[in-house]
Amino acid sequence: MPAPDDTQPPFPPVYFDVRFRATGPAAWPARFVIVTAWATTGERWTDAENHRADAALLGPILELGATPIRVTGYGPATGHAEPGWAIDLDPDAALRLGREFRQHAIYAVDDDVLRVLRCADARAATVGHFRERLDLS
Repeated sequence: MPAPDDTQPPFPPVYFDVRFRATGPAAWPARFVIVTAWATTGERWTDAENHRADAALLGPILELGATPIRVTGYGPATGHAEPGWAIDLDPDAALRLGREFRQHAIYAVDDDVLRVLRCADARAATVGHFRERLDLS
């Protein structure tokens, strides 16, 4: 993993307020990452652009042999939501996907500890516990 670059601005506060909606699975893997392809923080894309990017992300995920789980990250205060994919993938590979799909950051879960990782330099910050932020439907 690249060394952190402290010259970059810190993570936006909304990254630490995130919650997740999902329909499954009953038992989550011990380690996984969450990657989206929707408009990067601070950018505005049309719904059509967001849906095209999301569909395009699924191809490389499947090519890597990962089994994706649909998960939507959302901000309770803002209502902003981004569908993404929880996948059993090495964080370095997930960061490459994030950069390829113009993302500012991805989330990684390791034994229920949720971290946000900046795609540009892998700088990480702990967010909290994933299961405490998960709303199953």
